[in-house]
Amino acid sequence: MVAKSMVIVESPAKAKTINKYLGSSYFVRSSIGHIRDLPSKNLGIDIENEFTPTYGIIPARKELVKKLRVEVKKADFVYLASDRDREGEAIAWHLCKALNIPEKKIQRVTFNEITKEAIQKAFKEPSPINMDKVNAQQARRILDRLVGYQISPLLWKKVAKRLSAGRVQSVAVRLIVEREMEIRKFKPQEYWEIVVDLTQKSAKGEKSSKSEKSAQENLPASEVFTAELFKIDDKKKEIDNEKDARNLEEMLKDAEYIVTNISKRTKLNNAPPPFTTSLIQQQASIKLRFSAKKTMLMAQQLYEGIELGKEGRVNYVYENRFF
Repeated sequence: MVAKSMVIVESPAKAKTINKYLGSSYFVRSSIGHIRDLPSKNLGIDIENEFTPTYGIIPARKELVKKLRVEVKKADFVYLASDRDREGEAIAWHLCKALNIPEKKIQRVTFNEITKEAIQKAFKEPSPINMDKVNAQQARRILDRLVGYQISPLLWKKVAKRLSAGRVQSVAVRLIVEREMEIRKFKPQEYWEIVVDLTQKSAKGEKSSKSEKSAQENLPASEVFTAELFKIDDKKKEIDNEKDARNLEEMLKDAEYIVTNISKRTKLNNAPPPFTTSLIQQQASIKLRFSAKKTMLMAQQLYEGIELGKEGRVNYVYENRFF
């Protein structure tokens, strides 16, 4: 009899893609994200006992959990193939606890891309669950709960109903308020800038040195460039009123401008790094007016793969790298 191995991933779409890359000795199922979480009706954290969390099966996942438990018993091995980030690692850990998977059956696999080569390689090199990542996710979730449950009711009383607070947004709001207070305290100071648009003109006889003439000759004949007044008699000039600015403007109208030096250098611009989650959300919002939710939905679809007729399901995103 051929051994049967069970594979559990997060999303149904990803399950379909992975299923076609594995042989008949594997069957793939989806957890549809998290299956356990803190209770919705109470804090669920024992503050007096090292902030120990109490988890329960998410109500919408109870039927799914029952089915998965039955299939776990039939499998020789259970490969937990949730995402490799801390959320994915926590999902793998919660699956072990909720499905009562025997330790000898547990196999953790991770991959950067949903391609045949990457998936087959991952299944040849399973690893244990990374508890550092699991604990990092638990710490984030516990902080979310502690901040949200204690500040949100205060917002309902003092500001408006249905407002929520979180470990990130609460701090962000404070930073915005502090910055706004700084802006209101700012006392504006008047200052003036004097700039002039220049074009090339032949150097005049003995008044220009050879280096000055050479510099002028290197200027494009028709190019207009801008010069800004920084110093007068080698001293930095700060113009803080209109009267001084107008006087300097009159003085400079008939002045002779000489380019004494031109420096040229080659600058190397490196290719921009791959998009991070926050950066792709920012650029999609600025250039395409996409909401953060829409951007992440599209990115997830590109990662899981899109059906392209004869080519089958093809994925275009490789662990936060967008093609």
